[in-house]
Parts: sequence; structure tokens; C-alpha cells
Amino acid sequence: MTDIRNIVVLTGAGISAESGIATFRGPGGLWEGHRVEDVCTPQALARDPELVHRFYDLRRAALAGVEPNAAHRALARLGADWPGELLIVTQNVDDLHERAGAKRLLHMHGELKSALCAACEDRRAWEGDMPPGTVCAACGAPAVRPDIVFFGEMPYAMDVIERALARADLFVSIGTSGAVYPAAGFVQTAKYHGARTLELNLERSEGSAWFHESRLGPAGVLVPEWVESVQAEASH
Repeated sequence: MTDIRNIVVLTGAGISAESGIATFRGPGGLWEGHRVEDVCTPQALARDPELVHRFYDLRRAALAGVEPNAAHRALARLGADWPGELLIVTQNVDDLHERAGAKRLLHMHGELKSALCAACEDRRAWEGDMPPGTVCAACGAPAVRPDIVFFGEMPYAMDVIERALARADLFVSIGTSGAVYPAAGFVQTAKYHGARTLELNLERSEGSAWFHESRLGPAGVLVPEWVESVQAEASH
């Protein structure tokens, strides 16, 4: 791996689960006790804005009780030290990567601590509750919603991600199920462009067959080990 210069890292729910954040799909296909269709679709927001806003208010508030773990911190160290290109693409909407110190980071599914105006698309940082009908500071419309990419909506910055995947020498997927597209297809894109592909996961994902190598175990153990090894090889 001594010819590795450009790296794309994809992180999913598994990396934050070790900090105590519930994974995307729980028992029975529920998302923290709710059907996904009831809290994470445009139709749900239109049908029951009180439920959707309350769901994300509770998730936002819960961030105060969790901390970044060893995997988040290791990726932040890699981002600070890596001499080539590095892009951490996260499917997670928490702020644990930022709190660990990551800078070269992109939230493809939005962020809990961000508000989006459905009328003018203004985005701004947000703390605390966000009641339905919250007025947009930019345009005055009572249309502020969580800045979350719902099912059926286009993930953010796909053009940036696609360009990074095309240039990558190494693609690493951490803590993902391999079930949610388009992120589940990133390994195929990276591989098509000639990148080595590595999966670090608690168990084999739905996309494991696409990876050159899969290492199974907790992210808090596997990620620091991988970061240390890739930095050591780059220094030789």
C-alpha cells in the first residue's frame, strides 16, 4: 500500500453506535422505535410535522450525552496528518466526527445541528428544539425543518463525492450496512476507477463481496489499528 495517496473513507451508523447512538435500523426494522416511513420521509413531515420534529429534537438533545470514540479520534488524526487527499464521507447526522477534530468531512445525509428552510433552502447551525412552523431568519417563511436528507431526497454533494472516488487510491468503509444507496455503491465506483477497497465492520455487510479485504471487529479497535498502519507505510 505504499502507493496510496488519495483516500476516501465512508462511515456509517456502526462507528457512532460505539459511542451510544442507536443504529439506523433496530430490531424489526424500526429506527429508534419508529417506522422509517413515519419519521424520515417528506410525506411523514407533511402528514405529521409534530412527530417528525419531536423525533429529531430528541435526537439532537441526545448528542449532549455522547462523546466521540477511538475510531472518530483516529480518523481525525489521519485527517490532520495525511499528506495526500482525504475525504471522510459520513452517512451519520451526529456531530461526533467534528467533535473529534475532523476537518476533511462531508455529511451526505445532513446534520442534526443544522436547520433547512424548505422555502428558500437557507441552511444554518441549530441548537435546541425546532417546533413546526419555525420562521426562517433569511426569508421569513414558517418553513424551517431538520436539515436531514429524507428517503426519496438526493444526498448532499454527490458531485464532490464522485470526483473523490474517481481519484481515490484507497476506499475504506467503516461501520456500514451496505444496504442504503447511493452510499452502498461507492465501493463499486471506487473499484471501477482502480482503488483498493477495505471494509472495517462488526460483521460482513451486504456489500462485503465487493471489497478486496474485510476486517471484522469493533470500529474502536479496527480503525485506530488501520490508521496507524497506513500512516506508518506512508512514512517509509
